[in-house]
Amino acid sequence: MFIKRTKKRTKSGSYFNHLLVESVMTPKGPRHRVVCSLGSLAPAPREEWLALAHRMSAALAGQTELVPDARVESIGERLRARASPTTETGKHEGELVSVLIDKVGTEMPREAGPVHVGHQMWRRLGLDEILAAAGMSERARLLTEVMTLNRLIKPSSEHAMPDWIRRTALDDILDADFSSLSDDSLYEHLDRLHPRREKIESALAERERTLFNLDNTFYLYDLTSTYFEGECPVNPQAMYGYSRDGRPDCKQVVVGLVLDQDGFPKAHEVFDGNRTDRTTLDEMLEALEKRTGKKSGCTVIVDRGMAFDDNLEQIKKCHHHYLVASRQGERDEHLQDFEGEEGWTEVVREPSPANSGQRKTPVFVKKKLTEDELYVLCWSEGRVQKDRAIREKQEKRLLSDLAKLRARISNGRLKQEPKIHEAIGRLKERYPRVARYYEMTFDAQTQTFSWQEESARKERAAKLDGTYLLKTDRKDMTDTEVWRTYALLTRVESAFRSMKSPLMERPIFHHLKHRVQTHIFLCVLAYHLLASVEKSMLDRAIHTSWETVRQQLSTHQVVTVVLPSDTGEVLRIRKGSTPELVHREIYDALRIPEQVMTPRITWSST
Repeated sequence: MFIKRTKKRTKSGSYFNHLLVESVMTPKGPRHRVVCSLGSLAPAPREEWLALAHRMSAALAGQTELVPDARVESIGERLRARASPTTETGKHEGELVSVLIDKVGTEMPREAGPVHVGHQMWRRLGLDEILAAAGMSERARLLTEVMTLNRLIKPSSEHAMPDWIRRTALDDILDADFSSLSDDSLYEHLDRLHPRREKIESALAERERTLFNLDNTFYLYDLTSTYFEGECPVNPQAMYGYSRDGRPDCKQVVVGLVLDQDGFPKAHEVFDGNRTDRTTLDEMLEALEKRTGKKSGCTVIVDRGMAFDDNLEQIKKCHHHYLVASRQGERDEHLQDFEGEEGWTEVVREPSPANSGQRKTPVFVKKKLTEDELYVLCWSEGRVQKDRAIREKQEKRLLSDLAKLRARISNGRLKQEPKIHEAIGRLKERYPRVARYYEMTFDAQTQTFSWQEESARKERAAKLDGTYLLKTDRKDMTDTEVWRTYALLTRVESAFRSMKSPLMERPIFHHLKHRVQTHIFLCVLAYHLLASVEKSMLDRAIHTSWETVRQQLSTHQVVTVVLPSDTGEVLRIRKGSTPELVHREIYDALRIPEQVMTPRITWSST
């Protein structure tokens, strides 16, 4: 052994590091192997380095000195603390070892089950190959995987992510060293990943289509919003707008997501926070064509927020079909058909994996054909109570606000007629569902404000509780097929719930536009893994959610078993714990191996 001085360069300058090195023979000739780092300070004057190295070599071989050397003992303790996790080839091979039972223990327990499933799904989707084809290095692919698994299993910020990674069995399962991983590396990786998002998403969509034999003819499109913490002054997409999160006080972005009928993402886009739903359709249709290559013949399913005539023309212009929920005014025109007792068909809705315990609710549907479109009238008993409760709640709030407005006018706190009409308009905008049942008038001569209930309109609305109207240009479909196809749109809502809750897409702490977009992209990647798990379980007739699977697997761990022998040496075996029955059932359903890692055996003197 000998001591070697090396020069390290950093952004802030350079420094010297001292290494304890030994010469070893390899197939390519003699090479230097670093035994340990002694730090930046010289362990002794240079002329004493060789003698110090010899004493350290003797000490490591078990020899003791007549006069103890503090430097040798200090370095020896550091070496024992950093005992190498590699097994000496052939050492104790085939031998029987006597173990001191009362000193047997375990070390470094790490959560392995959810990480193991996520990694296996990552491999099954061929994401390493997809990322490599997108021009990403091995290290970049590794970082993308661990950041995606973090969002899938226990979402955290880039600042907290390295600590989470080191608390899991990721280094054992991926056979990688994350001891020096920093949050700066993760932030920089977001910048490298950003320009490759579209290419990765496109290749992944094609991979899933062939792997799971997915139907490529129905696409579900919906939008949600996700809000920021902070003002985000440098992100032009961060705007105030209609918040689906109940946070109108925060800036936000709008996220559009397209799924296929099996719940797999096909395309996503990030829009300005003040974009309205109907203005995004053109861009999403273009993105869908780029990601999937489908230029015609698909059926696009959208919610009533995009049920305007110009939106439907946009879909037809792209040579696709549409299926939408009609707007309320159009539904009201079919009151007579809803009241008729003939022609209704009962349909029972199957619960989704995320709501496997949900009660099956029957829905009644009726078909009505026109020259250009097929209408399907839908009535749900369970929805009657919901519609009635929403209307009564809004009506109570409206009447309370009307009384407050009248008090402000009668007390003289609100006098100007334009301001009064503006306040009335705001109330109509705030309570659109029930404001139409009341005629509101202001008499400028007497300075009085009053309102009158329109009973006929209110009774008409009550008759339509629990009803909604679907329409499509696919006249070849039955009423049951139309309803079941439209019901798939709830999968987008479920995807948004998953991205916002277990995958923790919100709130966003990034302020730069490209990092926000990459953060959302990682959430979408994690949702691909989630959808793959749930689809694999459904294919085995198991209705369960990823959240349930994750919780059940959290008790499967990787541990180091410590076995002290009677010779003074310690045997350490790093391996996965024996899977419990629930673990084995999940692994069997997902068709992945029960063994989470190859066991590693090491010997040390302590």
